[in-house]
Amino acid sequence: MINALYSTPVASIIFALTIGLSLYVFSNPQWYGKLMLHPYSLQRDKSKWYMVLTSGLIHKDWGHLIFNMITFYYFGFSLELMFVQFSGEVGHLLFAGFYLLSLILSDIPTFVRKRNDRSYASLGASGAISAVLFSFIMFEPTAMLGIFLIIPMPAYLFALLFLGYSIWASKNGQDHINHDAHLFGALSGIALTLLLYPWAIRHFMDNF
Repeated sequence: MINALYSTPVASIIFALTIGLSLYVFSNPQWYGKLMLHPYSLQRDKSKWYMVLTSGLIHKDWGHLIFNMITFYYFGFSLELMFVQFSGEVGHLLFAGFYLLSLILSDIPTFVRKRNDRSYASLGASGAISAVLFSFIMFEPTAMLGIFLIIPMPAYLFALLFLGYSIWASKNGQDHINHDAHLFGALSGIALTLLLYPWAIRHFMDNF
């Protein structure tokens, strides 16, 4: 754990903070209303901008939290190390900016679409984690993963299943989880990766 904190401090902090705050709201559900993204309120009171960030640190339930944190565990720590490999120590800051910006960008379409819907609210780190996942795949598209320690699967296939589930859940779910953010998070992750490392597209094509 100490080694991870030293080599991947940003991913470690995100991981611990997301789990810790999610567990806190599990036991104190009155905080959901304060921390979830509520586009209607944000449209009318810009001082609530923090919702965009805090909504990405809390989760609906154990299943939602575990799914997102397993995904982040497999890809987030590795991606931070990649950024450091490519950019030196500043890679830690680039990864932090990448995560925060992708979290914001992935929520913009939802905000625009739902800003006049008083009843709509959402939560979860889905957008940023989807961005992390697809950024990783730009560099390691055929990396083999042991999902849940027993199911061998290449990274690109996991990403397609991840995105497919998100699209299905977006159309069928009524759980306050912003599944739409997966798609826009994926697009944000690819765009930000190419902005930071334009050579990544050639690398992806050569290694897919």
